[in-house]
Amino acid sequence: MLVFDDVWNVEFWQAMKDALPDNDKGSRIIITTRSETVVASCKQSSFDHVHKLEPLSEAMCWDLFCRIAFQNEPESLCPPEFEQFSREFIRMCEGLPLAIVDVAKLLSEKKKKLSEWSRLLDFSFEVESNFHLTGASKILALGYLDLPPQLKLCFLYFSIFPKDSLIPNDKLYKLWIAEGFVQEKAGKTLEMVAEEYLNELIRRNMVQACEGFYELEKFCQVHDLMYEIARQKADEFGFYQIQGHNNSGFAKKIRCLSVYNSVESVLESVEDTRVRSVFLFNIDTLNNSFVINLFERYKLLTLLDFEDVPLELLPEELGNLFHMKYLNLKNTKLRRLPKSVGKLHNLQTLDLRNTLLIELPTEINKLQNLRHLLASGYDKKISLVSTQGVRIKEGIGCLENLQTLMTVESYIPGSDLVKELEKLRQLRKLGISRLTTEVASSLFACIGEMRHLEYLSLDSMSNHEILDLEAISSPLRFLQRLVLKGILLSLPNWIPSLQNLSMLCLSCSRLSYDPLEYLRRLPNLVSLWLYRAYDGVQLQFEKEGFRKLKLLVIRELHGLNFVHIEEGALPCLEELRIGSSPLLNEVPSGVQHLRNLKVLAYYDMPSEFVLSMQPDGGSYYSIVEHVPSVLFWYRVKGRRYVLYKLGEPDLLDRLQGIATNINDVQQRDIRLSFSYSDGEEETASTQNDINRLSFSSDRFSFFSDDIED
Repeated sequence: MLVFDDVWNVEFWQAMKDALPDNDKGSRIIITTRSETVVASCKQSSFDHVHKLEPLSEAMCWDLFCRIAFQNEPESLCPPEFEQFSREFIRMCEGLPLAIVDVAKLLSEKKKKLSEWSRLLDFSFEVESNFHLTGASKILALGYLDLPPQLKLCFLYFSIFPKDSLIPNDKLYKLWIAEGFVQEKAGKTLEMVAEEYLNELIRRNMVQACEGFYELEKFCQVHDLMYEIARQKADEFGFYQIQGHNNSGFAKKIRCLSVYNSVESVLESVEDTRVRSVFLFNIDTLNNSFVINLFERYKLLTLLDFEDVPLELLPEELGNLFHMKYLNLKNTKLRRLPKSVGKLHNLQTLDLRNTLLIELPTEINKLQNLRHLLASGYDKKISLVSTQGVRIKEGIGCLENLQTLMTVESYIPGSDLVKELEKLRQLRKLGISRLTTEVASSLFACIGEMRHLEYLSLDSMSNHEILDLEAISSPLRFLQRLVLKGILLSLPNWIPSLQNLSMLCLSCSRLSYDPLEYLRRLPNLVSLWLYRAYDGVQLQFEKEGFRKLKLLVIRELHGLNFVHIEEGALPCLEELRIGSSPLLNEVPSGVQHLRNLKVLAYYDMPSEFVLSMQPDGGSYYSIVEHVPSVLFWYRVKGRRYVLYKLGEPDLLDRLQGIATNINDVQQRDIRLSFSYSDGEEETASTQNDINRLSFSSDRFSFFSDDIED
């Protein structure tokens, strides 16, 4: 069965229909939509059934409304004096559960005064007259009208992004701050206040919190009905969208411009030169002349978001944008920054992640208001455990407002990184690559003094370098995410005291003892990644350990032959990923106790191991049969992975061929593990192999910034 949810575009369905085979195998396709046009397009024969979802009955609407609006009243009964108001609100909801829940929650938080409810009812009449909305969207707009002024602007900002976009929370905070929406509060950073704003919008049901991937990043989005409200009101504030090639001139005031699909004729379409913000989405081609003309035309630009755009060059005219506060060049093809970037004295955020940059110009040190500097590059020669940071120049320590600095190389020509970092007292997030044993010792002592640190990523230059974390003398009590890539002689004794740690990644640590005893009591650990982190043969998950862990990744532990999970351990675990561990011949003992497990994935495991879990006679099938998704990932010729599911008909037929291929891969992988004994570096193709042998083929990569920000 295949489900397409919330389809609005007829062209989308036509394209999908042509790609779906009609082979009389009894498959079913379900399409949900609120568009009658889409319904008419889909129903092409008498075999196509249309089910129209009816609104809630009057009695059900009343019951749902009262349970929320009067939850603090005895038996959730509506006081007689509020019944007339209540029924009027319910009428406006037109039987839509989402609308009933939203308006009831809004009313539940108001004082139980007739004057207050009367005021909100007057708001609803204002909505009907001033909002060009349809159906239940009108009543949902009450939530917008009830927002404080600064939250109204923050909510309208969602209209900039394409419909159904998942927006990183951290990105949203930076944008709101750059726009001036966030007001200062004593004792709190602007980022903290922005987080409060978002939480308030979520609490009011204006925005939906989306579960990120196990504490790696948090996202949010707005329901499509709320998106419709935001779009209607955003136009009044100069938020404007241009989609595709069908652009016409507009003389009205435009404050923020978001461009979809094509930049063709955009500059000719927008006559107002006072545009402050430009966002580009789904742009496949971008010529240099557009960028130059953009900079020359809109000299008041404060925000520029070129993320995922095929940008190769930034002109020197960038330096003329004196008001620029936010510059996002993530996932572009940029190779260098113009020196004129040093003129952007108001710049707060500079995002250069996943670009082709190797080093940053000295002029970066002139950006005294810079709060977030994020950078990572790509290099054809990169060591096994190394993330490609960028080189910085002497003087970075003068950027005293920096809260984020990642990822930068540890070596600064003519200077000392430690002395530079000692001046950065506001750092919350720090990432350093190409660490050597010598530099690490003094660096860690410096890191121990960073009292506000929430995210730390440390990356060795090669597998010869040792990360001796004992030099960090005191626990980093605010630390939430810790990524360590390199040899560890031992885990530091302060790790168990990290009460706020939610994500821990140990890569290429080569520990000789089971690290779980040191980690099991971390009270808020949600995500644990062990990649070539342990050279031992057994892992023991003891009872009552890892109380909040949801994701456990055990990859490339080549000596591992036994995993035991005691009953009562890992009670919240949802996803377990293991492999390749060629000596592991048995399914981890105790998997049957993991009642919340949703995904169990194995990588490059021997055929005998897979056969033991098959539904037809597998000796370990009873241990895994409660898991909804049991997956097997295998490396095959062509340098790619193939996914098989438990019980898949053709899996057994292919196991023999796969097993032969896996033996070759494992032997090659073992050679790679020790390829640095003579100090050699990998080739680009070898690095790609390693990336695929880790997590990149199924969206989890230790060698990208997915676990950064």
